[in-house]
Amino acid sequence: MKSHRYAAAGGVVVDRDRVLILHRTTANDIRLPKGEIEAGESAQEAALREVSEETGYTDLEIIQDLGAQTVSFEYRDEYVHRDERYFLMHLRSLNQIERPIKDLQLVPMWTSWDEALNALSFEEERRWIVLARKDQTTERYGNHSL
Repeated sequence: MKSHRYAAAGGVVVDRDRVLILHRTTANDIRLPKGEIEAGESAQEAALREVSEETGYTDLEIIQDLGAQTVSFEYRDEYVHRDERYFLMHLRSLNQIERPIKDLQLVPMWTSWDEALNALSFEEERRWIVLARKDQTTERYGNHSL
């Protein structure tokens, strides 16, 4: 079986006591926003770009680097190794852009911390919710009406 390795970056986006997760309708799973790091792009730049593209929210601030992990899985007759880096992000405003067509299958949902932890389809992503929650305080991460 062929093997493929790439790097990805994403975020745990918070606003007050809410966390942003995505329902991927084509696969019927719940995930955190993330995507592939492009050539010449830092992990931080990729995380901000990918979160904006997948959620539409553009006014984001990185609060903390949550760390990295490697996830390995089989996909379409290929063994994939994905080096992932996640960042804790604060939503500064409700400014949104039109999302790329490929990302319209992703439905953004604001949930509580506990709901996000229980809803995520992948155990590897629950780790980032736990780490982000340890650092969050309601006052620090905004006061938007969603």
